[in-house]
Amino acid sequence: MTDKIVVFTTCGSAGEAARIARALVESRLAACVAVTPKVRSVYHWRGALEESTEWALTIKTRRDLFAPLSEQIRRLHSYETPELLALPVVDGSADYLRWMDESLEPVAGGA
Repeated sequence: MTDKIVVFTTCGSAGEAARIARALVESRLAACVAVTPKVRSVYHWRGALEESTEWALTIKTRRDLFAPLSEQIRRLHSYETPELLALPVVDGSADYLRWMDESLEPVAGGA
């Protein structure tokens, strides 16, 4: 098991997705954010079955950065309840995991 996680969220527009992705990477809370355009979401909201076109963000980060990353997403997001799901990265290419470490905010008290 690594200290890396992948976080998922969705946005209602291409502009919002780009703005959030860029802010997360610029602040070094994410090493990379992949934006997938025009995914179709089906869900219940306020008692009604909804369908919408969204932009999916796949965010690569570290577990210790989840709280500040979540705060930043909530601050920038237009949704009342944005999706914020984190999944552990069990393993990965040593080169990619090292690149992530170099791209992310340094661990507090660490190198």
